[in-house]
Amino acid sequence: MARAALRSAAWSERWFPDAWVFAALGVDIVAVAALACGATPGVTVNAFGDGFWSLIPFTMQMAFVVIGGYVLATAPVIARLIDVLARVPRTGRGAICYVALVSMLASLLSWGFSLVFGGLLVRALARRSDLRMDYRAAGAAAYLGLGAVWAMGLSSSAAQLQANPKSMPPGLLKITGVLPFSETIFLWQSIALTTVLIAVSLLVCWLTAPSDQHARTAEDFGVVETATPTLPPRQRPGEWLEYSPLLSLLIGLLGLGWLGHEFASKPAVVAIASLNTYNFLFLTLGLLLHWRPRSFLNAVARAVPGTAGVLIQFPLYGSIAALLTQAPGAGDATLSHRLSGLFVHVASTETFSLVMGVYSSILGFFVPSGGGKWLVEAPYVMQAANDLHVHLGWAVQVYNAAEALPNLINPFWMLPLLGVLGLKARDVVGFTFMQLLVHVPLVLGLLWALGLTLTYVPPVMP
Repeated sequence: MARAALRSAAWSERWFPDAWVFAALGVDIVAVAALACGATPGVTVNAFGDGFWSLIPFTMQMAFVVIGGYVLATAPVIARLIDVLARVPRTGRGAICYVALVSMLASLLSWGFSLVFGGLLVRALARRSDLRMDYRAAGAAAYLGLGAVWAMGLSSSAAQLQANPKSMPPGLLKITGVLPFSETIFLWQSIALTTVLIAVSLLVCWLTAPSDQHARTAEDFGVVETATPTLPPRQRPGEWLEYSPLLSLLIGLLGLGWLGHEFASKPAVVAIASLNTYNFLFLTLGLLLHWRPRSFLNAVARAVPGTAGVLIQFPLYGSIAALLTQAPGAGDATLSHRLSGLFVHVASTETFSLVMGVYSSILGFFVPSGGGKWLVEAPYVMQAANDLHVHLGWAVQVYNAAEALPNLINPFWMLPLLGVLGLKARDVVGFTFMQLLVHVPLVLGLLWALGLTLTYVPPVMP
């Protein structure tokens, strides 16, 4: 498997396109498919343009994931803490598995935290001169939180939505009722599936980790890990506020006050799962720990180049989502509904989990948005679950488990992590592809088998 992973990595480095090219091809393919299904050129063009800016708030959130994570990590206190954690592994292969475990466990609490923390841990491990760790494989391991189990945890967009009737569209509420966590992520079947996924993912990391003689380090990719730059001395009187902690302290106190109210009024896991709260927390702590505004601003300037891929590519993914859901063709049916008809209508009670898993994973490759895609899929998928008498909470978990599969090779969610690591998608996808080969039959098989252990419960209305 290690040799196969190296061949896969070599192939992807040679043939896998830049992530922007990948997104552009996706737009073209979906646009042609919409036209072929009867959408007029005008409708197709409008869907492309309307969708282009639809992810701008999310784009900025993801950019700030990179900026906030880098700013916080380069604060002297946090940098030392990460260095302490990075001392645990003794071998390069052990370090890769260590990163994978930390990433997956963290993602069960918050996928955003997992993404940034995993990347920062990889960079800290890369600074160890006594550890020959393959930087590509470690980066792929840091991505496993997003590529394996994030949607099975507390930050699952679908599970959170179904548990909160005030957040659900009225039409969906009538179909599914309220599904508490006890009927979704806390089902014993869901916990068993998550446990198996973590164990198997770690095993694949161990088996595919390159040996020391084949390992490529951070320096091989031009990522030179150096000590955090020191703050140069003040050169003119006008800079005194930039070098004084006064502004940092005042703004930091305001930020901590808002965060205190946020965590006091909501469960901690719900509050931290919000990207706005998460980014606000990182920026506030980063500002306070850098202490002087000039140190904080220097860290932001060093982080911004890592956001370029996010800023230029996410608009194309917004267009893909709009083309799938807002460009009706013949019979006023969109591509999304045609795909659902293709898969849902061939399902039975026994095969629903398998068919839905296949469908959700395929559509997730083109619409990489856990919560947004669930709002598109849920009305007709959950109605089919009712008609076929399939456990509704398990249908949500089928979606969650299958939703993560395309993430393993879709560069959409990789971009913030790649910005932290200074890598390209092609550098890590060879290793994540090996995980995908194992995960697809494992996840689909377990979804089908565990689904047979559940019985249908009618919707419970609030």
